[in-house]
Amino acid sequence: MFHMYTQTVNSLAFITGLTAVSRNFNSCVSRLMTAILVFLFISCAGTQAQQNNDTAYEKVLHERSAKIVAVLGIADAKLADKITGQIARQYYQLNAIHDKSKVAVAAIKAKNLPGEETAAAIKVEGDKKSADLKQLHSHFIALLQKQLSAEQVEHVKDGMTYRVLPVTWAAYMDMLQNLTPEQKAKMYAWLVEARELAMDEGSSDAKHAVFGKYKGKINNYLSAEGYDMKKEGEEWAKRIEAAKKSQKTTN
Repeated sequence: MFHMYTQTVNSLAFITGLTAVSRNFNSCVSRLMTAILVFLFISCAGTQAQQNNDTAYEKVLHERSAKIVAVLGIADAKLADKITGQIARQYYQLNAIHDKSKVAVAAIKAKNLPGEETAAAIKVEGDKKSADLKQLHSHFIALLQKQLSAEQVEHVKDGMTYRVLPVTWAAYMDMLQNLTPEQKAKMYAWLVEARELAMDEGSSDAKHAVFGKYKGKINNYLSAEGYDMKKEGEEWAKRIEAAKKSQKTTN
């Protein structure tokens, strides 16, 4: 009898143990499922947020591109939409190249290599980025030239660089009224070169920085040609002020 009682107690203990194990197992499974669901929710939310950001970004690029196309005088609405899409895609691809390069440079710096090795690796990455930008630039311009007139292509270039070239050129021509044809040709060529490079930059500040560099080159050239740029600028400012006063008096 005692033996049967012992077996019964052991059986009950075994069953109780299984029940506890089962409860623990179910609890673990429940926590695991909860964790999986939370992870999936966060992932989906993150993906949705990224998609929303991408959509908003693409909308901004499309609106910016549409403003550029609006001044081209394209009568064909379908062609205008097509060109708008091509410019927006160019903006997107340019930013993708710049962003990819930034990540690559950050990864190089994170390796904590000796200074010379880090500089060399960053230069290699910079050369690769420049090559990618040049290839993209050439393809884009060739694409525009197949569909637009030379004048319209110029307007696209100016639109993508905030019209810095025509504004700067007009300012130089108004300030320095005794330039020789040779001086004008050299100055304009530098501004055109600046515009081509600025088109491939990824931000407004970077685009203006390119022009700033070339304006410095032009000013140094003019100084070497005998122009006192500080004095020329002061005299120009006086002429502008006098013109404003004259206009007020006339009105």
